[in-house]
Amino acid sequence: MYQGQSIRVVRLDHGIAELCFDRKDDAINKFDARTVEELKAAGEVLAQAADIKGLIVTSAKDVFIVGADITEFGANFQRTEEEIAAWAFEANKIFSAIEDLPFPSCTAINGFALGGGFEMALSTDYRVMAATAQVGFPEVKLGIIPGFGGTVRFPRLVGADNAIEWIAGGEQNKAEAALKIHAVDAVVPVEKVRDAAIKLVQQAAEGKYDWQARRAQKKGPLKLDAIETMMVFGTALPFIQGKAGKHYPAPVEAVKAIQKAAGKSRDDALRIEGQSFAKVAKTPVADALIGIFLNDQFLKKKAKGYIKAGKKIERAAVLGAGIMGGGIAYQSAVKGTPIIMKDIAEKALELGMSEANKLLAKQVERNKLTPEKAGAILSTIRPTLNYGDFGQVDIVVEAVVENPKVKKSVLAEVEGLVKDGTIIASNTSSISIDELAGALKKPENFLGMHFFNPVHRMPLVEVIYGTKTSKEAIATVAAYAAAMGKTPIVVKNCPGFLVNRILFPYFGGWSMLLRDGGDYLKIDKVMEGFGWPMGPAYLQDVVGIDTSHHVGDVLAEGYPDRMSNKEFKSALDVMFDAKRYGQKNGIGFYRYETDKKGKPLKSVDPKTAELIATVQPKGQRDFSEEEIIDRLMIPMIIETVRCLDEGIVETPAEADMGLVYGIGFPPFRGGALKYADTIGMKTILDKCAKYAALGKLYEPTESMKKMAGEGKLYFPK
Repeated sequence: MYQGQSIRVVRLDHGIAELCFDRKDDAINKFDARTVEELKAAGEVLAQAADIKGLIVTSAKDVFIVGADITEFGANFQRTEEEIAAWAFEANKIFSAIEDLPFPSCTAINGFALGGGFEMALSTDYRVMAATAQVGFPEVKLGIIPGFGGTVRFPRLVGADNAIEWIAGGEQNKAEAALKIHAVDAVVPVEKVRDAAIKLVQQAAEGKYDWQARRAQKKGPLKLDAIETMMVFGTALPFIQGKAGKHYPAPVEAVKAIQKAAGKSRDDALRIEGQSFAKVAKTPVADALIGIFLNDQFLKKKAKGYIKAGKKIERAAVLGAGIMGGGIAYQSAVKGTPIIMKDIAEKALELGMSEANKLLAKQVERNKLTPEKAGAILSTIRPTLNYGDFGQVDIVVEAVVENPKVKKSVLAEVEGLVKDGTIIASNTSSISIDELAGALKKPENFLGMHFFNPVHRMPLVEVIYGTKTSKEAIATVAAYAAAMGKTPIVVKNCPGFLVNRILFPYFGGWSMLLRDGGDYLKIDKVMEGFGWPMGPAYLQDVVGIDTSHHVGDVLAEGYPDRMSNKEFKSALDVMFDAKRYGQKNGIGFYRYETDKKGKPLKSVDPKTAELIATVQPKGQRDFSEEEIIDRLMIPMIIETVRCLDEGIVETPAEADMGLVYGIGFPPFRGGALKYADTIGMKTILDKCAKYAALGKLYEPTESMKKMAGEGKLYFPK
């Protein structure tokens, strides 16, 4: 009946038609502009067919439809708000045409049906779902809301409460949850989903089900009286506002769209959805979050390339137990790579195994693992005090104390015990890979593999290559990181590598702000308001003031022109001298006590302000929020640009994702370079000029000046 590049329509027996999504030259189905146009053409063919009694909508792929083609958003969202709203309403007419066909319809959801994919399913009268499939509305995670009728059809089908929870939450939902709220009509094994859809639509065509009443329910107003409306939305809006926070407008806008359209019929409600969709599509938050999604896809594609080029790690080893070693061992084992964990102290091994066991127990608690499976995983971590089986491993991750002499000694020792071709990687956070490689006979098999703490939570692994590291070693370690469920970013060796090198100019700006009279409590509050998970003083406590002090020394030596820490005594120096190391010993910029679950609780210590006052020669001064943000963020932006200019990192996407995944850079701002694009390079140069007296940390690069002159962006629209 119809054949396109993404859709075909065929006649089946007994007057049933099948509209099948089967995107050519792609493993998945998605709604790009071409597919939407083909759906329009397919709908017209079906509307004109005289002998069709029912329709099933299917997918020839393992997934149903994963959603919209996000690569098209950039250009689409450059249009005006009015144009975007009009486009959304026109697109919705295509889905409404499917909904309005003069016979019953049913979607067979065989796999993931997300965003536009789930909205497609909602435009039919019924839905049959495979037990293994998942459905949902992930749009809010991209800073937008459903735009193909999700805020209209879904609440009318499942009730406003359920719709608000699903749409504002943005999560994927299993078949059981979908059936429970009547989002789908039946759940069957995946191999039976198409047959079940045919049977259901045949029965509806025969009059066994009132498909027209179901359709009328989706096309009419929400069935809520005035009091119910007030109760539902009066409760939901403050709750969603509190949960989403001020930086993420999309969940709240989704609720408002449902509320505004509650008393309207379908087409008027769809117009409201289009206007709400356009409103959030034009926000910098949507721009940043869509950028992060695309950057993440780019990193995943790169990781696949490393997996193809590298050797598969069958057996691993970690040198040095404790919390870090235990975390690395757990992550390797839980993702299927057996690992030996070696230390020279029995107590450290016990701590490492305890860490791994604790993390597995949490997985059991959350029903992610059975106790038996957790036990089996733990048995693939082998603690040892000797190098017995190191001759069998494909990689050794060294995670001993952050001391070059100790590391060199351990690395040289282990190199003599492993088989030829074994990769040796150091989990160093600051020591030069080339310096450590000097202790090895085969530096081509050596590189850095920097995990972030806590290992099980932090998605980033920096893979740092030295001047002699082989390409195969880089690819193998990046592939191992990906196999561990991490995002590898390959960076060139330099002091601080990528993330710490960029973070410490931010700390440098903060130290100068404190020196000039800033209030550490206000600065923390402002930067948390900016979107950081914690302010700089709190972050120093979490990192460990002794650790930060040490890394600061390394970076001061590497970049004396702008990161020297000898020009003045800083607040960090004062805390270090007072042995206030942060959370690890209960006192830093803040005081810490543990709660019943053993988590550190932060409180203000009056002595902190007194200690900081000793390094504030001109006393305290009140700074505006804008100045606090600028004095911390500008050095970070400049250093990120330097890393890009020097080839420390290959692309702006990798630089920004390193910050988002490594130190919690606010995702809704997209990363340092995306933030620079948002502010505008000319504005940044003006701010640099304003703070020029503060020194090299605020001096823009030549490439920044050139970009401002040419009006270029790191992420062109």
